[in-house]
Amino acid sequence: MDALDEDGQVDFKGKARVFCRSYAFLSSVIAYRNAGWEKLSIFLDLLTPRLPAPQEEDLARGILEAIDMDSYRVEKQAAMNIALADQDAEIEPLPTDTRGHQPEPEMDRLSNILKTFNEQFGTLFTDGDRVAKRIREDIAPKVAADAAYRNARENTPHTARMAHDQALGKVMQILLKDDTQVYKQFVENESFRRFVGDMVYAFTAQPL
Repeated sequence: MDALDEDGQVDFKGKARVFCRSYAFLSSVIAYRNAGWEKLSIFLDLLTPRLPAPQEEDLARGILEAIDMDSYRVEKQAAMNIALADQDAEIEPLPTDTRGHQPEPEMDRLSNILKTFNEQFGTLFTDGDRVAKRIREDIAPKVAADAAYRNARENTPHTARMAHDQALGKVMQILLKDDTQVYKQFVENESFRRFVGDMVYAFTAQPL
């Protein structure tokens, strides 16, 4: 805790988890005779849950006072059966990349983003181009920098998407004080919220 900064702590914790996950899988199919690896695996299994999580600002503070919660309601959107496709498939190999640093997100051409955004939501805002640029250049980098989301990206895509949506919600709360029009659409417009979520996730979900 004293020798590493926050990025170093995130990097170490990520590498420790990758080692434990890889060793647990491989040792179940390969007869290892390396006592050092076994000891390290046991030690890290006990250590990683006790490592501190990065300190994050409580962005939800004051949110209840700023939003009229009486206007919200639970609404059933659809009912469906979920089943896996009945076809042959392959399991993705176990990831072994131990890099824990934050990569530069791969961005689509701004002209394509603006075109798609304005086709769907241009009429909602007086300056749709400004909103689209803000999503790409301001919101997406903040979500990509979220420590919890960066850690979750080492796990399953489902886990990563859940952490992404939580990080996006926290970032969007910041807009409450300086861009209420965008935040209002994000909270009340399901199509807009889903589009923004998919767009930001595409920007940030690059492999670690």
